[in-house]
Amino acid sequence: MAGQTGCESCHGPGSRHVAAAGARDLIVNPGRDPATCFQCHLSTHAEFNLPQRHPVLEGRMRCGDCHDPHGQDIRKPAGGLAMARLNESCAACHRDQTRPFVYEHEALREGCVSCHQPHGSINAKLILQRDANLCLKCHAQIQQGGGVLIGKTDHSQLLRLGGCWSAGCHTAVHGSNINPKMLY
Repeated sequence: MAGQTGCESCHGPGSRHVAAAGARDLIVNPGRDPATCFQCHLSTHAEFNLPQRHPVLEGRMRCGDCHDPHGQDIRKPAGGLAMARLNESCAACHRDQTRPFVYEHEALREGCVSCHQPHGSINAKLILQRDANLCLKCHAQIQQGGGVLIGKTDHSQLLRLGGCWSAGCHTAVHGSNINPKMLY
C-alpha cells in the first residue's frame, strides 16, 4: 500500500535474518536507539536538540515509551503522536498532573499538547509559549477600551505581575481539588 512503512524500514533487511536461520542479532531494535526513528522523523530529531526536552538522547527514555510504532494511530499522517492515547502516554510518568481533579483545567480535555511540546521546547516545562501568552491563547477577551477580560474579571493590571501561574494567581494550572480558580 502506498504511504505504508514496512518492517524493513525500521528493523533492517529481513533476508539477512532469514539467511542466518533467524539470528536475532541481525534485526535492528529501534527501541534501543532513537537513531532509527530519526531517519524518517527529522523534525522530531531537531526538537530533541532544544534546551528543554525529554531525555531520549540521553537514553533515559525511548520513543516507544510514548509511541506504539506498530499501532495504527502512529501511522496516520495527521500528527503522528498516537493522538488517541496521548494523555494516557503522558500520564504514565506525569501522574500528579493528569490525576482527576474536582476543578479540572479544560485544557486537559484538549490534550497535553495544547500547552506542551512533548519532544522539546525552548521554554521550561516544555510549554509552547512562556509567560501569560500561553494562557491568553484560550482565555483572553479584549474589552472595548483595550482591557483584557478573562472570565468576568478585568486582568489588565494583573497581567503586569507576570505569568498566570508564576505571579501566584493560578498556581494549580492542571487542576485543583479546592478552588475553581485553579489554586492549591
